Amino acid sequence: QVELVESGGGLVQTGGSLRLSCAASETISSVDVMGWYRQAPGKERELVATSGSVTNYADSVKGRFTISRDNSKNTVYLQMNSLKPEDTAVYYCNLQKLFLGRTWPYWGQGTQVTVSS
Repeated sequence: QVELVESGGGLVQTGGSLRLSCAASETISSVDVMGWYRQAPGKERELVATSGSVTNYADSVKGRFTISRDNSKNTVYLQMNSLKPEDTAVYYCNLQKLFLGRTWPYWGQGTQVTVSS
């Protein structure tokens, strides 16, 4: 069982920046996909960005958010710039770990990001 621990959420004003971190309890390899999702009140969880063989971003965050990873530290980051009130949500780290020929999904507990107008 892989544990994912997120940090870095908080309250920021419109236009501000935050950096989220997610540390995995086990070794992460380059074939594993790590990513960030978010869920705003009353809405479904949505993809923000993923990092694997390719990097993928939601259209709503392109040009503002950057996902990166340090496999030596088993950590993925999400740098969020030019934050908007609509970015307010609980952000969840996700790991799709490749093992025994299939991917195994893991989720962090979530970290709150609140952007004030």
